Amino acid sequence: MRPAIEARGLAKSFGEVSVLAGVDLEVAAGTVFALLGPNGAGKTTTIRILSTLIRADGGEARVAGFDVVRQRAEVRRSITLTGQYAAVDELQTGEENLRMMARLRGLSRPAARRRAAELLDRFDLTDAGGRRVGTYSGGMRRRLDLAAGLVVPPSVIFLDEPTTGLDPRSRQAMWQVITDLVGTGVTVFLTTQYLEEADRLADRISVIDGGTVIADGTADDLKRQVSAQRLDLVMADPAAYSAATGALGGRVAHGDPVKLTLSVATDGSAAHVRAVLDEVDPGRGAVRTFGVHSATLDDVFLTLTGHATEEEPAHV
Repeated sequence: MRPAIEARGLAKSFGEVSVLAGVDLEVAAGTVFALLGPNGAGKTTTIRILSTLIRADGGEARVAGFDVVRQRAEVRRSITLTGQYAAVDELQTGEENLRMMARLRGLSRPAARRRAAELLDRFDLTDAGGRRVGTYSGGMRRRLDLAAGLVVPPSVIFLDEPTTGLDPRSRQAMWQVITDLVGTGVTVFLTTQYLEEADRLADRISVIDGGTVIADGTADDLKRQVSAQRLDLVMADPAAYSAATGALGGRVAHGDPVKLTLSVATDGSAAHVRAVLDEVDPGRGAVRTFGVHSATLDDVFLTLTGHATEEEPAHV
C-alpha cells in the first residue's frame, strides 16, 4: 500500500532563518505518526507545508497520493487539520457549528442535521449540543473542533498539539478519540509536547531538531538507541555532584545541579551498576541514593536534542 504521507528534502526559511533543512518523512496508511521536537524545531511548519497552507522552498511531498503543490485541491479534499487552538464559533451552539460545517462541505440541510447528530454522539457531546460553545470546557471545545473536521470523513488528519492545555481527564478522552479514528482506517499525523502521548499513541515517531530529522522508529526503537535502562543518582552534596559529573563526562544523559541528580545509561546489569557506583563513589559517601529505571521518551529526547521540551513556543 502506498504511504499516506511522503516527504523528501523539505526545506523552508523565513527571511534569514532556516526552519527546515531537508526533512524526509514517510507515514504508513492507517497509522498514528508522531513528530517530536523542541519548540521552534519546525513541527508546525512541516504540518503547514503538508496541509498546503504554505509552500516549501525546496523538496517535494505527497499526501493521500496527491502532490501538495500541483494537486492542492485534491489534498485539501482528503485531509483535516486541527491546529493548536480550537477554531469553533463560540457564539453558536455545538450543533450549529457542526451543521454549518456540513453545509459548507456541500451536505443538504437534512443530511447536515443527521451528520451533526452523529458527530455529537460520537464525541460524547449530545447533551451539550444545544449549548453555546462559549460555555464549553477546553476539552469539549477540542472534541468539537475535531468533530467539525470529520463532517466529511478524511483520509489523513493532521493534529498539531491537540491536547495542549487540557487537563489529564480531557487528554485521556482525546487519546481515546484518536485511537478510535485510526481504527476506522484514518491516518493521523500528530505533533505533541507530551512525550507520554507519543509513547502511547504513535506507531512510529520521528524526532526533529534544527530543521532535520535526527531519529526515526518506533518508541521502543528510539529507547534502545539511547539505552534500555538508565541509572539515576542523587548525590550527597554539590561537591560530590561536580566530581561525579567530571568523572562521567559525556556519559551523563541528564543532570540537575539544583536537585543534585544525574542520569547515566546502563544495561541494567548488577555488574555495570556496581562499576558506575564504584567510579563515582569509591569512598561510599558521595551517592545518597540511586535507582535503575527503564528508558523513556524523555530520555530519548534529552539525549538526542540536548534539551527538554518545556521551552517558550516559537510556533514554527
